[in-house]
Amino acid sequence: QVQLVESGGGLAQAGGSLRLSCVASGLTFSRVGMGWFRQAPGQEREFVAAITWSGGSTLTADSVKGRFTISRDNAKNTVYLQMNSLKPEDTAVYYCAGDSRPFWPAPRRDRYAYDHWGQGTQVTVSS
Repeated sequence: QVQLVESGGGLAQAGGSLRLSCVASGLTFSRVGMGWFRQAPGQEREFVAAITWSGGSTLTADSVKGRFTISRDNAKNTVYLQMNSLKPEDTAVYYCAGDSRPFWPAPRRDRYAYDHWGQGTQVTVSS
């Protein structure tokens, strides 16, 4: 059974930083791409960032480019999202997502490309 467990969310002030972590179990983590998505109240779940199985290629949404960085540690089965220069509009529940297709060559922004999801972690940014 695949489990993705996010942590690191919380309350931050505008301009501050948070680092989200997602620990995966039940899948061959080092072979699959991972992604981060977020969902604000009343809005669709949107893409934030994605990374290939090797960590060699990443993709970030325009809304967070230059502020958020995705990375992974395959030895720890963990994917991270470093969030800097936070803005109130970054407030949302952040979800970790895992692909099930091994060795996909490019990071994937389509939410329907992911088969596994975490329970989410709340990030709230105050102005």
